[in-house]
Amino acid sequence: MDREQARQYIIERSKDHLTPDKTRKGFICPICGSGSGSHGTGITTKDGVHFTCWAGCFTNADIIDIIGLEAGATDYNSKLQAAAAEYGITIDSYHRSTPQEDFAPVAEEYQKQAKSKQNTQDAIHNTAYTSQQEETEPDYTDFFLQANKDIGKTDYHRGLSRSTLDRFKVGFTESWRHPKAPKMEASPRLIIPTSEHSYLARYAGAGDFINYRGQVENKSKVGKVRVFNSRALREATSPIFIVEGELDAMSFYEVGAEAIGLGSLSNTRLLLAELEKRKPAEPLIIALDNESKPEIQAKVERAVAELTEGLQRLDIPCYRIDVAQPHKDANEALNADREAFRAAVDRALAQVEDAEAAALEAEREALRREAVAYTLPSFLKSIEESKRAAFIPTGYSPLDNLLDGGLYAGLYIVGAISSLGKTTFCLNVADNIAQAGHDVIIFSLEMARNELIAKSISRLTLIKDLAENASTAHAKTTRGILTGTRYADYSQTERELIQRSIASYGEYARNIYITEGIGNVGVEEIREKVRKHIKLTGKAPVVIIDYLQIIAPADMRATDKQNTDKAVLELKRLSRDYSIPIIGISSFNRDNYTAPVNMASFKESGAIEYSSDVLIGLQYEGMDYQEGEADKAREKRIRELMKEAVDAGKAGKPQRIQVKILKHRNGSKGDAYLDFYPMFNYFTDKTSGAGAAGGVAGAGVRARAAIAPAPSRKRASGKPSGRSLTKLSTEYSGTILQPI
Repeated sequence: MDREQARQYIIERSKDHLTPDKTRKGFICPICGSGSGSHGTGITTKDGVHFTCWAGCFTNADIIDIIGLEAGATDYNSKLQAAAAEYGITIDSYHRSTPQEDFAPVAEEYQKQAKSKQNTQDAIHNTAYTSQQEETEPDYTDFFLQANKDIGKTDYHRGLSRSTLDRFKVGFTESWRHPKAPKMEASPRLIIPTSEHSYLARYAGAGDFINYRGQVENKSKVGKVRVFNSRALREATSPIFIVEGELDAMSFYEVGAEAIGLGSLSNTRLLLAELEKRKPAEPLIIALDNESKPEIQAKVERAVAELTEGLQRLDIPCYRIDVAQPHKDANEALNADREAFRAAVDRALAQVEDAEAAALEAEREALRREAVAYTLPSFLKSIEESKRAAFIPTGYSPLDNLLDGGLYAGLYIVGAISSLGKTTFCLNVADNIAQAGHDVIIFSLEMARNELIAKSISRLTLIKDLAENASTAHAKTTRGILTGTRYADYSQTERELIQRSIASYGEYARNIYITEGIGNVGVEEIREKVRKHIKLTGKAPVVIIDYLQIIAPADMRATDKQNTDKAVLELKRLSRDYSIPIIGISSFNRDNYTAPVNMASFKESGAIEYSSDVLIGLQYEGMDYQEGEADKAREKRIRELMKEAVDAGKAGKPQRIQVKILKHRNGSKGDAYLDFYPMFNYFTDKTSGAGAAGGVAGAGVRARAAIAPAPSRKRASGKPSGRSLTKLSTEYSGTILQPI
């Protein structure tokens, strides 16, 4: 929100920051603590917006001014930022654009003045800039030294030895008044310095100190709020306790430990800001007060939570240990039983030191495990295990030769332009792998499960038709398999061909697992499927994802590229964690549709290019760069080549596909060539007849020249032929798929 919105938000919630006094009519002053006794109020307000501390800390101040005093801020911008941080809101970047906005706070104060004090507009301008200048803080060092000399004039030492009092320059004055409240009655006070410019004045007389308004005022703070004994953060050689009060911090020093005092629960952010600048050399132990009133203890718990979160964010070791129980705080515990308190502190220190020693040893062990010598046994074991399952052939000899035998554990990315057959190619590979007895999990994020099954069966009808009839006349397309109304028109031979193809598919389909998804399958779901599959079957699968760019995004606010990069990195980690091959299908950038395939072709290609182990691009043969060819000439040639290939595919003829290994992390790059029959979802090479099923390997090679478009057949009116699809499907009842 902008500055004015933030100011209004904070002002409307002024009372949320203040602690009510016992009368519930006023509030306890967060600066001096007045109102915390049993007899009265520290802060009053008439309108709920402007507040006055009757101890003299402030008059007619709003909550932004009060928080500014707590934080030690002097200019309005700093006060507003401190208040925004206290209320957990963010203010938009501030750019001064108008004088009205620049001088709004001062102008508001100006309106409050009596008419006699309202001068000229120049006075407002002068006030605007002089009020933002840093005020010089008074130096109380001489006062502290004199008060420390007088410490022997009182026995109000709260259980602290003279050496401890001298260590922190604690002193005593018999007649003290607050510098900002000269009218207050003088009283004996224990003076506890928090810096050379600030201190706490604690009433050292009998009973409670009642000020001139009839209110209890036992503690008053002078100067900016500061963390007590903050130098311990730099100098301590043992864990440091974090407590609320200054006397509590000195109580720890009394028994040989180090502690810092917040001064108030509202000062947690002040401490965290100091720790951001310089981290302590020792771990911190949170040991705040134990309050009997639930509403105050709730504030203690919030402060503990804020400290813990902040320290963890800063990577500072921290612990929470209560050493004061059953007492309210450390000083009460010290005065109740010094030796019991000392023993509790020693136990806490030993507990933290043991925990830190264990953490350090765990870090050493983690470092030892990173040494290569530690991993050599597992390295040798992996080599031995690789003898049993070194790689999984794709079924295409030219491609397997380039891949050093086939698929190894790692991330493989396959890309091509739209409709060139990248899904069909990977499905052919999946069928070949499943036919060899390996499990394959296919995450189909675009096509339906039945469409993938129909593609495989279509391919088998072609292979069988070529093997048995040296023809494509009876082979069926994907649509021809899926459309039930066509089966009545099929001949007996065609129906039997489909039936036998389904039976052949069923022989290895038990090794194929298909998960459908429409934007709802993310990397975590993929990981869980793989984990569950290995747990239930004991077999490590090959994973195929169709396709990368529509994996459910990990972060809806991130860009497509960021989400794709994240998915690729997680898939890479998955392949490494389970030692499995993962094949991700990727789309191409449209700018590369008329250009030779290259690494830049892959859509959102940052992590695809760098994280993949093998990068494979499919393109029509002849699309490579030709020496001396101009860009426009190349684009025209490629468009004509693509048109010819598409026309050949529609006519049932093969398209010559170049499979380019663009990146091979552990092998060589190169090209393999396959024939692709898009009408029947069939890829084959010229040497092995890859893709053949049911004992007809090689049939595609022998009959390739005989392939021709299937002749059209028209059913004679009134003469239905053949069995129905229902009759056909009941003749093969084997379980084809076993989904997870």
